[in-house]
Amino acid sequence: MYEVKVRSHLFIAHSLKHQSFGKAANLHGATYVVDLIIVADSLEDNNVVIDIEIASDVLKKCLDKYNFKNLDDVDELSGEITTTEFIARTLVQDFISSLDNSNLIKPHIKSIKAILNESHIASASYEQKVN
Repeated sequence: MYEVKVRSHLFIAHSLKHQSFGKAANLHGATYVVDLIIVADSLEDNNVVIDIEIASDVLKKCLDKYNFKNLDDVDELSGEITTTEFIARTLVQDFISSLDNSNLIKPHIKSIKAILNESHIASASYEQKVN
């Protein structure tokens, strides 16, 4: 299997409205280093999984929906508990949708994974099969 990883960052505010989150139930900020990994079982004719610039641009577009925003105020996330795991899944689904809408999902791409690094000691991830 081949993997291509692109990295970016995301600055958000949110509150985790559930008793299990203690102080994090209050409004607070989070800074994520986002690693997005595209996994393929073969290469395209030009010997790439995906063009790194394209992957970086699509990831930036996906992050722009949430960057520097209070997730409590984002309509499509209304009523959700926006944990790191949930945001990882949301970003993967947004990324796949963006690739699909641009006809960039190719048969050789097998999965997309997002790792949200919240600090040097904590991260969460989500991986979704594509084909």
